[in-house]
Amino acid sequence: MPRITSTSFRNGCFRANVLLAANLWAAPPGPSSRGSDMLPSDPTSSRPSVLPLTRGQKAAASPGGACDPDWLGLGGGRCREPGEPGRAGQGAAERADGAGAMGEKCDVVVLGAGISGMSAAKLLADSGLSVVVLEARDRVGGRTFTIRNKQVNYVDVGGAYVGPTQNRILRLAKELGINTYKVNIKERVIYHVKGKSYPLYGLFPTVWNPLVYLDYNNLWRKMDEMGKEIPAEAPWDAPHAAEWDKMTMKELISKICWTKAARDFATLFVNVNVTSEPHEVSALWFLWYVKQCGGTTRIFSVTNGGQERKFVGGSGQITEKIMQRLGGRVKLERPVVHIDQSGENVIVQTLNHEKYEGKYVISAIPPGLTTKIHFNPELPTKRNQLIQRLPMGSVIKCMVYYKEAFWRRMDYCGSMVIEDEEAPISITLDDTKPDGSVPAIMGFILTRKAFKLVHLSKEERKRKICELYAKVLGSEEALHPVHYEEKNWSAEQYSGGCYTVYFPPGIMTQYGRIIRESFGRIYFAGTETATQWSGYMEGAVQAGERAAKEILCKMGKISESDIWKSEPESKDVPALPITTTFWERNLPSIPGLLMLVGVFTPMAALGLFAYKKGLLFRN
Repeated sequence: MPRITSTSFRNGCFRANVLLAANLWAAPPGPSSRGSDMLPSDPTSSRPSVLPLTRGQKAAASPGGACDPDWLGLGGGRCREPGEPGRAGQGAAERADGAGAMGEKCDVVVLGAGISGMSAAKLLADSGLSVVVLEARDRVGGRTFTIRNKQVNYVDVGGAYVGPTQNRILRLAKELGINTYKVNIKERVIYHVKGKSYPLYGLFPTVWNPLVYLDYNNLWRKMDEMGKEIPAEAPWDAPHAAEWDKMTMKELISKICWTKAARDFATLFVNVNVTSEPHEVSALWFLWYVKQCGGTTRIFSVTNGGQERKFVGGSGQITEKIMQRLGGRVKLERPVVHIDQSGENVIVQTLNHEKYEGKYVISAIPPGLTTKIHFNPELPTKRNQLIQRLPMGSVIKCMVYYKEAFWRRMDYCGSMVIEDEEAPISITLDDTKPDGSVPAIMGFILTRKAFKLVHLSKEERKRKICELYAKVLGSEEALHPVHYEEKNWSAEQYSGGCYTVYFPPGIMTQYGRIIRESFGRIYFAGTETATQWSGYMEGAVQAGERAAKEILCKMGKISESDIWKSEPESKDVPALPITTTFWERNLPSIPGLLMLVGVFTPMAALGLFAYKKGLLFRN
């Protein structure tokens, strides 16, 4: 998109005014198509027979009121009622010429061509409605982004993973002809802590210290038990919502965990799953987030978990194929700057001076980005406050490519869990193509580390990552990559970060219930508004289709009960139940063990005393 400077904007307006004036002076006498916006001119004058009304003349012609010019001079102005305030700041924003490209009229205007917006648009179009999708970027996909080049064939530098229970995205992909493949997890995982690498099977660390094991076990069990109390659709209504929402995850971890090993892994668990720090997020929100993803095991696992599969050809195909079906109804490089629903229809205006008119609007962009849009009437107080209180997580996604998958020769699957404050990467997965070509390891630079390393060059980050992989894998081959790709999502103007927003303490209970509430004829989608797999592609589909169904219900095309209809399980990717052993369910926590010791020790001492005194045996 060409850069617009203040100078070029002023010059453009000047040229437009000159052309407009020339056309007015050159126009032949006769009736005007502008109708009520014109007054008869002096019949003795040599000027054209009609002249445009001035703002004052318009006001005078409107009994008891004034006429608003169109915002940014795009046409479609309206008269205000007596006593109705004008639009804040409109004078500075107006263009003197009143020129602007006319957009389209449709049933629904969708903001954002990510998976949520595109799935909403697809459902509406399939239901017979006319839609227009406005996307700020020069591509579709939002927080999914598939790069294609000769070095990598294709690579997902954004959202990529799907798994069992993510039935909506799997159904949509199947409909679009996109297949999945399993992420390699056949060989051993490496758990790297305190400078040493420990091979194991599964992403959860195996420990031999009995106290640490009890602490780990109690951590997962406690989080899942607390999550069961939280309604997925209304976490603010949980019995302990107020108490847990005042607490950070760091405080909750400190209460649950007695050992440093468990606290450190719990910190990594938060970092990996929500790309934020335990001291930043509400305990209520994080417990809800894990619960609505199926619990601690489902969210963190590869096999039978959220990272089990990827799409052959890349996740970017989802929105690309929907765009092909919608054709010219998807408009790229159209940042929305103003939404006016004060008239009969909703007028959506873009940065490049186009306007689109619809009966309804779906906003499918991250909540914080709606602060870049001017609304008339203004947003309700609570929504205006909410969108200012939801930061995005921070992550740099990095892919290192090698000549061959040497780690598999060493009986490693490519998955590494790395607990080391100096290590740039915290977790990795094998990113080799399903046919074994283009060997690669994907790793995340998360939260505080992303902030710490963002000042480095791309080459410097690559070097640090390769040195880390060489150390963890114990192989010099890791030092010799053939290619490197990365994506810093915090630098994305139209995302603001990744994977999703997080709720700081106190926000969920005070403002959370606003997240899905419509505002007039504006409905809200986006993965943040989902109740299942929020933050994932699955959540994006659920949210987009839910917002579309709300509009269909409003138009009388479906019943209200259809809005939240459950999704059938995918037959191609069935979910296995998450099971726990007897010992995992019943082993005590460390405080529980100490209590047992405290109770049984005096009882044992008393029994020994009684035995020695002969009180336990009588002839």
